[in-house]
Amino acid sequence: MATVIVRYWAAAKEAAGVAEERSEAATLAELMTKITSNREGLARVVSLSSFLVNGDPVGRRAHETIVLTDGATIEVLPPFAGG
Repeated sequence: MATVIVRYWAAAKEAAGVAEERSEAATLAELMTKITSNREGLARVVSLSSFLVNGDPVGRRAHETIVLTDGATIEVLPPFAGG
């Protein structure tokens, strides 16, 4: 299990109530389950979001296949308006 930093942007930050938090998880899927537990608003935003792990886009890869390492930074990026 890795200790990671989760950074929230825009609507995700508002829904989480914090800009950043630490968590522990082995995979991105496990992390998403942990951070959205008992946080319905955040769960809605996360379901629409894209993610960066250490600056690399996750894209359409299954979250169960994204293994996290100690010290990793996960960015939660909700859809942004504009262009």
